Amino acid sequence: MAAGTHHAAGQYLTFTLAQELFAVDIHAVREIIEYGRLTSVPMMPPSILGVINLRGAVVPVIDLGLRFGGNATLIGPRTCIVILEIANAGNLQVIGMVVDAVNEVLELSGDQIEPPPSFGNRIRADFIRGMGKLGDRLVVLLDVGRVLSDDEIALLEQASTHQEKEPAQALAT
Repeated sequence: MAAGTHHAAGQYLTFTLAQELFAVDIHAVREIIEYGRLTSVPMMPPSILGVINLRGAVVPVIDLGLRFGGNATLIGPRTCIVILEIANAGNLQVIGMVVDAVNEVLELSGDQIEPPPSFGNRIRADFIRGMGKLGDRLVVLLDVGRVLSDDEIALLEQASTHQEKEPAQALAT
């Protein structure tokens, strides 16, 4: 398991969601933006909140709280959207995820990372890349490529394409 753990070493962007500490590999993070107005898209799962216009590109936004089977993220003064690039079948899918607050970028070595737990976490184990040890605290290292299923990524691509083709109709709703 040491080789897999060593592979997870690197820099991680940490954020808070429902009073828990999470992190994603910094290489997947494109930018962090202020939480703003979302345009809803019909027929999407509840965890897909809608889309935003990011400098002319339509970017779908998910609520990780709902995606993980918990409650919707409460919007507060530190709420933001982390824009991620996820590799999917050779293509890059850009998505946003709503988080309570972004904390910091941490460097984690291989010996600070444990494999995902097989029990006791409210998040499916396949969403978790590992558990980072920060003194007496643990941080859940998310595997952003697995947080969304292939079907959900296809839905997001359809939503983005639909919004790009019909912006006037989207604004009217």
